[in-house]
Amino acid sequence: MISEEALIKELKQKESQAKAFEVLVNTYKERLYWHIRRIVLDHDDADDVLQNTFIKVYRNIDGFKGESKLYSWLYRIATNESLTFLKQKSKKAGISDEELKNRMVENLQSDVYFEGDEIQLKLQKALATLPDKQKLVFTMKYFQEMKYEDISEALETSVGALKASYHLAVKKIESYLKEN
Repeated sequence: MISEEALIKELKQKESQAKAFEVLVNTYKERLYWHIRRIVLDHDDADDVLQNTFIKVYRNIDGFKGESKLYSWLYRIATNESLTFLKQKSKKAGISDEELKNRMVENLQSDVYFEGDEIQLKLQKALATLPDKQKLVFTMKYFQEMKYEDISEALETSVGALKASYHLAVKKIESYLKEN
């Protein structure tokens, strides 16, 4: 496995860029796919957003300064691409972000790629009620088991604010699950 520094160096050099980009994609595509999938919920949408994420990474790798880990930078791009995608999707459909979230959860039941049971579906419905930031923090902490420090780097938010967001998200999810 190539070191992160070496990979970044190769990504920035024209002669090694194509091969290095292939390594980057193969190293991070699965983790990024699941991160994106938990935000956009739909498999095909997640594939589209993942592709957009890697295109943006490819176009902007020269601007990567190494002030954060490469992985954190990729997550930040994937997160922003996912949120932008959802905003565009609700705008195209002429519905509110809230309505889009509800429809996405309803569509999960008929998604052949969704392997969750009744409990998973209820959790997704509860997550749909959360503001984007709380949903992101909960998803990264609960599903991806990321450390607060890594989430902080990816979302450019203080650890204290993230802990507060996670705590609020947990309370709202618990309350939703008790009511339903």
